[in-house]
Amino acid sequence: MNKKKKRDMRIFAQNLFPNILSLHNDLTNLTYRHANYECFNVCDPKPRIIHKAIVRDRLLHHAIYRVLMPIFDKTFIFDCYSCRKLKGTHRAFRRLVVVARKQSKNYSQACCALKCDIRKFFHSIDHQVLIEFLSQRIVDEKLMNLLTEIIESFESLPSKGMPLGNLTSQLFANIYMDPLDKFVKHKLKAKYYLRYADDFMFLANNRELLLEYLREVEQFLGEHLKLSFHPDKIVLRKLNWGLDFVGYVTFPNFNLPRKKTTKRMFIKLERIRETQPEKLRGTLQSYAGYLKHINANSLSLRLKKHYT
Repeated sequence: MNKKKKRDMRIFAQNLFPNILSLHNDLTNLTYRHANYECFNVCDPKPRIIHKAIVRDRLLHHAIYRVLMPIFDKTFIFDCYSCRKLKGTHRAFRRLVVVARKQSKNYSQACCALKCDIRKFFHSIDHQVLIEFLSQRIVDEKLMNLLTEIIESFESLPSKGMPLGNLTSQLFANIYMDPLDKFVKHKLKAKYYLRYADDFMFLANNRELLLEYLREVEQFLGEHLKLSFHPDKIVLRKLNWGLDFVGYVTFPNFNLPRKKTTKRMFIKLERIRETQPEKLRGTLQSYAGYLKHINANSLSLRLKKHYT
């Protein structure tokens, strides 16, 4: 356990009942106000800024998530994979492998994929648009006021942005992107479409159809969600070139890790062996878990040979 990270929880727990009673009274009296966030940087692997709420607010986030998630989750499309039970990155990638095989008629015909990414997704979420989406399903005024307080507790730009550290942000992200999912499936009639957070991919048998999807989705994002594509992360590829999604790459008949992920593994293991050798075994086990989902026996053996 990282004691430094858990210190705030231990302090809260020392007066657990009074702290919970205080939160309850603020909610009952409609005087609850969200506190400021603690800001820190992480690399996972790219640098990100995390905004961490205090324990009192995180407790409320969990309570809200437990109530709202079952209500909204059943309305999401099947191929939405982020932050949902029985979904996640591994199921998203396995689904991609399945639909790529179907689209290519068991790798005997052409298959193309369009992968897109939203520019600064969490920083660009519009508060009023999100509140409107929530109000379409939630009629309780007190709950809506509470959700508005949480949403407006953070800004990256005026009336925009969600903190990466909030549990509620994960649910809000899916609610925000759900209209796009429905547009793609019901209006565009796209047969093969998968989304994980703000990364999404279309599969089809020709590039012209995918380019038409791109134009339609770009217009929808701007008009309805006030979002835009990341111009450097629009990728159109053939299946036999390899399709990169949620950390893995699928080819006809086999799957591999990303090249940059493999390189990063060796760099990190070298650094750990030199500076924190006691953590080497745990890191190797973590990488073994990552690699077991794909055809990477040779890489697993290389890692084991070099670092055990």
